[in-house]
Amino acid sequence: MTAAPVASVAPNPIRRLLAAAVRGPDYAADAGDLVDVRVAGLAIPLRATVALFVATAAIVLDETRRLVAPAVDAALGTADPATNLAFERAILFGALPFVVLAAGFRDAPTRYGLTLGAWRWGAGLLLAGLVIMTPIIAWLSTLPEFSGYYQGAAAPIGTVLLRNVMELGPAEFLLRGFLMFALLRRIGPLAIVVVQVPFVLTHVGKPEIELWSTFFGGSVFAWLDWRTGSVLWSALGHVYILSLMVVLAGGLAG
Repeated sequence: MTAAPVASVAPNPIRRLLAAAVRGPDYAADAGDLVDVRVAGLAIPLRATVALFVATAAIVLDETRRLVAPAVDAALGTADPATNLAFERAILFGALPFVVLAAGFRDAPTRYGLTLGAWRWGAGLLLAGLVIMTPIIAWLSTLPEFSGYYQGAAAPIGTVLLRNVMELGPAEFLLRGFLMFALLRRIGPLAIVVVQVPFVLTHVGKPEIELWSTFFGGSVFAWLDWRTGSVLWSALGHVYILSLMVVLAGGLAG
């Protein structure tokens, strides 16, 4: 007796789309990523450890305003502290790790997120996220703690965008590019969680709701960079969200 043919079932298009959306690249370690140094009996991964140290040092120097901040003030004057801060962070968070990976690691910047990556997914996922986040930011901006905090950041829209691009693009590269991709190739996806620790700590002093929400928001940005292989999409999202908050909560000047 011949068995009845089994009808083939076409894959659900939504499931297929979701499966493709969460299918990230393979971050295989190369020989340089696997180099260890022995210290007091411990085999320490060289690149990942240097990346962690550089990221920590950059954040501490920014917080204490040592070395780079005085040089920026001397060069630009002190009439516009917010713009000076943006220049300082562009150097500490952008130029410093770039020099380390190019001259120290002798590695390709594209391996650390400085590329378009999977740009179709990056643009689509970012747009979907911003559609969700825009009304949330609009609501948060009405709360007194946000208007009180961001009022001091009021400036013409062009200045707000310029400052945020100079600060947040390099910050995304430092933490979710340089550091996260170095860690990914040694400790795997745990890197996405680990990089949230310095990210959250850089928000201490901001409104408490924002402080607590940065772990979730930062994790989403880190996942997006993992999925696309690029820090561009988290940088664009970060600039949009902060600029929207400054405009709505702090207002525009000039």
